[in-house]
Amino acid sequence: MQSREIDVEGWERVVHFTDEPSGLNAIICLHDTTIGPGCGGCRIYPYKSFEDGLHDVKNLSRGMTYKNAIGAIPFGGGKAVIIADPKTQKTPALLKAFGRAVQSLEGQYYTASDSGVSSDDMGVILSTTSYGAGAAASGAGGGPGPFTARGVWRGMQAAARFHYGAASLDGLRVAIVGIGSVGMELARLIHEEGGLLSVADVNQAALQEAETKFGAKTVSPDDIAGEDVDIFSPCALGGAINERTIEQLQARIVAGAANNQLASPQMGQRLVDKGILYAPDYVINGAGVISVGLEIMGVYSPENMNARIDNIGDTLSEIFQRAENSHAQTNVVADEMTMEIINKARKTT
Repeated sequence: MQSREIDVEGWERVVHFTDEPSGLNAIICLHDTTIGPGCGGCRIYPYKSFEDGLHDVKNLSRGMTYKNAIGAIPFGGGKAVIIADPKTQKTPALLKAFGRAVQSLEGQYYTASDSGVSSDDMGVILSTTSYGAGAAASGAGGGPGPFTARGVWRGMQAAARFHYGAASLDGLRVAIVGIGSVGMELARLIHEEGGLLSVADVNQAALQEAETKFGAKTVSPDDIAGEDVDIFSPCALGGAINERTIEQLQARIVAGAANNQLASPQMGQRLVDKGILYAPDYVINGAGVISVGLEIMGVYSPENMNARIDNIGDTLSEIFQRAENSHAQTNVVADEMTMEIINKARKTT
């Protein structure tokens, strides 16, 4: 195993790990550990270049700083990426090597699952490190995907109440981009509440499943942003709200599970200008890492977890109201609330 430190301004620690026997090529990124050790998932993705992977893990780790703080768990911002194709290059040897890389940081970073890493994969990773959570047979919450979906659903309900005065999602039209494990579970929850679904994904089997189970309308990923719906829900990779899609949007609410949904900070103001209510991504999608945090802390229980999930809607309602009162962007208000929490922690350390 080889490792090298990368000096990145604004991040506490960035380490590049390589392991020739297993093919590991990974970056672990710690953004801010004021509140506690870094905690965030590991993503396996075939980035086109090392620089693309570094750019992604930087953004993701910074998002985890905010997500963990506003989720009220005692962890800072950390994230990892493995540069590989999860369909063809993910092996037990690769996962175990990544676990050893995590272990070498001696508790500075706790890992969990993310795109390309399942709860079964976490079981393999945790065979070589004690710093992580979310394995299928962990006896606690297991994989965070279902919790993330439920948190987004609760947040979506809060947004619909605030913007439309709706008592539920019954009869509302929701467009979901990305029908993976989180998006599919979110679709189920919306369908069972009476919501009407449009879905987009490159995975045709997932689209067929959503159509069969939930009566979803299937739409091209290039066209989904322009669907005549009430809520647009990005649940795939980041940057879903960009120069192209923001002009297409018909929905009055953006509320989804993806990280880094705004392609640039300016997109937040553009949404305000269009009269679109945005549920800040790291708030609405925080339930997964809350589950991981409670498991690491040894205080996980279904009752505790459900209470935390329900609180996501309450937090978003406060953000929406503060933004309306101050005529500000919801993403800016969320950042301000989060920095209040982090600065308070700094004063007590």
